[in-house]
Amino acid sequence: MGAREHIIIGAMVRALGAYPSGWRIPGAHADPRTDTAVLRRTAKLAEAAHLDYLFFGDWLATGSDLEVRDPYLLARIDPLSAITYLAGITRRIGLIATANTTYSDPYTLARATASVDALSSGRAGLNLVTGAEPRAAGNHGRDAHWGNEHRYDQATEFIEALRLLWDSWEDDAFVHDRATGRLIDPTRLHSADYNGEHVRVAGALNVVRPVQGHLPIVHAGTALRSRQLAAATADVALVAVPTLAEGVQLSGELRRQTVAAGRAADELRIISPVLPVVAGTQEEAWAIFDQLLALVPLDDGSELSLSPDFPAGRGIRALSQAVGVALGPQALDAVVTRRLAERFSDLGQHLIELVAVRTGRRIGDGERPITLRHLLATHLVPSAAIVGDAGTVADHLQEWFEAGAVDGFNVLTAFHGDQFEAFTTLVIPELQRRGLFREAYEGRTLREHLGLERPANLHAAAREARAAQAELRRA
Repeated sequence: MGAREHIIIGAMVRALGAYPSGWRIPGAHADPRTDTAVLRRTAKLAEAAHLDYLFFGDWLATGSDLEVRDPYLLARIDPLSAITYLAGITRRIGLIATANTTYSDPYTLARATASVDALSSGRAGLNLVTGAEPRAAGNHGRDAHWGNEHRYDQATEFIEALRLLWDSWEDDAFVHDRATGRLIDPTRLHSADYNGEHVRVAGALNVVRPVQGHLPIVHAGTALRSRQLAAATADVALVAVPTLAEGVQLSGELRRQTVAAGRAADELRIISPVLPVVAGTQEEAWAIFDQLLALVPLDDGSELSLSPDFPAGRGIRALSQAVGVALGPQALDAVVTRRLAERFSDLGQHLIELVAVRTGRRIGDGERPITLRHLLATHLVPSAAIVGDAGTVADHLQEWFEAGAVDGFNVLTAFHGDQFEAFTTLVIPELQRRGLFREAYEGRTLREHLGLERPANLHAAAREARAAQAELRRA
């Protein structure tokens, strides 16, 4: 397959916006009851820009505590339902849904995903997670969430069983011979017969083999077990790293682990999240992000901050711990002076740098100074935000891609209104001008978009291996 010439770009869809204060921007989408309108508009814009896929994450619980921290998790459409719906109103873009192996049934999930791959003509993908939300256990009739090792051991078996189920029918199993009355070749229908320590399933699956053979499997995470699972079994690894140097290092480690698992290094696509805030000029983009920071809920005496459910750690004390300086009873809108900034820890200096790059504000600037509010909001909302005009955002994507840190990006949208459209109409044409992104779809399936080969049927391959061994014995 070799090195990729074009950047992989997908859209990670969070209808209420990926930045926690995004829904508060005037004109932004703020009502989950009308999420379908966001899904339709996002899908149309993404496909018109020839993006590789739409990506839907998941979270198997809700609660009022999410209102401030992650409001997009409060109420959202089920991912498999979302991609099935969008399969009917799109034609070429890939559609990736998330499922939790801890709380899913392999047969049911294999059936649903093989079905949506057929309905979308081979455009479905599956992001498999093991889960980290303790409330999910109670929502699925369990007393507690499994431990880390148990979850990953089970996930490994789950993926093996899933692929065997998808391969139940060989591609040529339906012979439809009207003369003889033979509809299928029964020798080409296989039971999974998977008996692992954690997963057991008989099969065969009552859906034909997916158009793509196997749906591309995605796995996210940078922890040791996450990297091992991605290297051994996934087609796409989603990794979040803060710096280019760390991205290059992690990418190299993942490639080496992939080879150690018996695969070619380029069989794994490495994708990183990015949150571009885009406008026609750098100053306009700064102003948008400035507004996002100003609207992050903090412990500042507002009515919201005085509510019983308001989370702790959003005031001056939390910022004091972060910057390594006792800030005392200062108001959050107090200006950060040069003298104060010089006493900050390395983390404090990093926060100052982030605010400066993302808002154009400066320490000691009389007109647009950095305040404690800006620093605290930046500390509380870690995001891979790139703020600027089309050239600024394209520069970042190009640098990471050409350095070998990533094969592509999952693009997050701070809020849905005009921000995603700004990315597709400003940044994508700039990448196309540089020869870094396609100007039209070349393939028809998600595997083809990602540059992944269609896998052989596992059951057929095993039969051929047995036949070859038998031939050797006869010889």
